[in-house]
Amino acid sequence: MLYSAFILGLLGSFHCAGMCGPIAFVLPIDRSNSAKKLVQIGLYHIGRLLTYSFIGFIFGWIGKGLYLAGFQQRISILIGVLMIMMILIPVRIFNKYNFSKPLYSAVGKVKSGLGKLLKRKSNKALFSIGILNGFLPCGMVYMALVGAMAGGTSLDGAFYMALFGLGTIPLMTMAVYLGNFLSLNVRAKIQKAVPIFVVVIGLLFITRGLGLGIPYISPSDASLTISNETIDCVDIPIE
Repeated sequence: MLYSAFILGLLGSFHCAGMCGPIAFVLPIDRSNSAKKLVQIGLYHIGRLLTYSFIGFIFGWIGKGLYLAGFQQRISILIGVLMIMMILIPVRIFNKYNFSKPLYSAVGKVKSGLGKLLKRKSNKALFSIGILNGFLPCGMVYMALVGAMAGGTSLDGAFYMALFGLGTIPLMTMAVYLGNFLSLNVRAKIQKAVPIFVVVIGLLFITRGLGLGIPYISPSDASLTISNETIDCVDIPIE
């Protein structure tokens, strides 16, 4: 299911461009030197990827705990259901209960730090901007983190989020070079397609958890279960 992370990042980057695009537009890069500009954009992306990987590592660790508790492939069904619910439940329901209210203070500090860094023209500042950018709340990142839990290990979770971040790089780089290059009409159409794709990924996770015996897509439970049966020893005559 790792391929889903990259595709989720690639399609989700149209959403990210709307949320983080303003940051990409005003990055303090040296626009007079093409080579230096490319390096600085790379540092910004590396910072984001490190943050995504770090958060993915934590969520992968949580997923590992669930696997060790005996959930095994069933956690994939839960993750698939959660991804679909995040699409189908109206945003106003989440806003009504203020699920993100405890994070407001932390997000405020991140935005304050970004504001200060955006005024500095240095490689270190661009790398730090990328790191802080990765901590900004984003619905697509939340969905990717849910998927990161399905890996079963911390490293798988980190790798899943790194692939998600890689998927966002092409469009975010274009945003730096070309600015607001997509019309509102085009972005609106793409935004409508993203939820459909997320639902498809959710269904794939559910299928994977059902253990239907389909190679790579839905391996059987038996293939992931350690056998507890004892093996009878056979006496081999020694000549």
